[in-house]
Amino acid sequence: MFKTLADAFKIKDVRNKLLLTLLLLFIYRVGCWIPIPGIDTDALVLATGENGNSFLSLLNGLSGGALSQGAFLALGVSPYISASIIIQLLAVVIPSWERLSKDDDGRKKLNLYTKIAALVLAIAQSLGIIIGFSSYGYLEETLALPSWLTIAFLVTILTAGAMFTVWLGEKITEIGIGNGMSLLIFVGILSSAGTALLSSFSDLFSGDTSVVWQLILFVVSMILIFGLVVFVDGGERKIPVQYAKQIKGRKMYGGQSTYIPIRVNANGVMPIIFASSLLSFPQLLFSIFSPNSQGGFIGWWTRWLGTDSWIYFIALGLLILAFAYFYNMITFNPDDISRNIQQNGGFIPGIRPGKPTSQYLGSISKRITLFGAIFLGFMAIVPTLVFKGIGTTGLTSAFSATALLIVVSVALEFDKQLEAQMLMRNYRGFLK
Repeated sequence: MFKTLADAFKIKDVRNKLLLTLLLLFIYRVGCWIPIPGIDTDALVLATGENGNSFLSLLNGLSGGALSQGAFLALGVSPYISASIIIQLLAVVIPSWERLSKDDDGRKKLNLYTKIAALVLAIAQSLGIIIGFSSYGYLEETLALPSWLTIAFLVTILTAGAMFTVWLGEKITEIGIGNGMSLLIFVGILSSAGTALLSSFSDLFSGDTSVVWQLILFVVSMILIFGLVVFVDGGERKIPVQYAKQIKGRKMYGGQSTYIPIRVNANGVMPIIFASSLLSFPQLLFSIFSPNSQGGFIGWWTRWLGTDSWIYFIALGLLILAFAYFYNMITFNPDDISRNIQQNGGFIPGIRPGKPTSQYLGSISKRITLFGAIFLGFMAIVPTLVFKGIGTTGLTSAFSATALLIVVSVALEFDKQLEAQMLMRNYRGFLK
């Protein structure tokens, strides 16, 4: 990857895109440190720290530490990501939206719907967070405004910051290297991880020798985990497809062999995001509407289904398995693939065209999805338990399973996009 970056800086067009991408990412990180007046940042740092509210700690990790600073871009890309997931699900359920997703103009309309949904979710999420902050006493009286007007002001600022983040992501996609939203998440995760590592090293330099072995074991575990993620991310099952020769006019088409790649982890981190969001949603409601309650149903839920309970990990694994199959049903349609192969005069050796091909592809996809779901469940549960066993609890939230998978996936995709950009320039020079 470093060689690809070095080669990319030698090409003027690619270098300009890289510099524009870095500039926009720098603007995003600056926005993550501009504080909003009226929020007690000292209390937020304690609330989102190692011994603070687990849900707020999760949101703070995904925003790259912006939530603990009460910053302008505290919401990050989470409203847009949630909106895009909702629109994708609705595009499968609503036939008219499914037709829109198959052409360029329709995808532009769905993109507009996604932005509208992101705006609604940003308002709802910022309202819930500010009400929760007010309940916990995290709001200051520096604005000298009525409480309802203070809440309205803060909700407006956070919502504007969320939509500005969406604009930055789109600009990175348009004039930068691409995948702007993924790069914003990538930078936020690296920022949280860097802050956690610096905190651990500061404890080491302050004379706490017990941190040495913890950091050594942590680094070794991270290397093994990253190697496993890269290995599984590149794993795929190649299904051979043979196309028959066809004569159209004076030309002969077909007669070639290719393959259909089915990735082991084709679902990415979506099953983990769905499962963790579903399990953490009740905690969000509790923190908003009953922040100080520890008894009754809330106490029972926190004790048995909190993020540190063994029932939580079992439920998380089962939900990841269920959502992996559900998301695979959305993204992989064996009937459409079988129809396209048959219409283009192709066939899978040893399998009859039509329904048998569809059933064959479906059975292979289900088996591979099972292995991918087991891998995601392993990544969601085992690293967290290992880090807690080592004693590096301060690093656990920064290096969560979702964060590890996102970092590796975005880095690999970024490397592929750089190679594609350079290859396109080489082809253009050859044609000239």
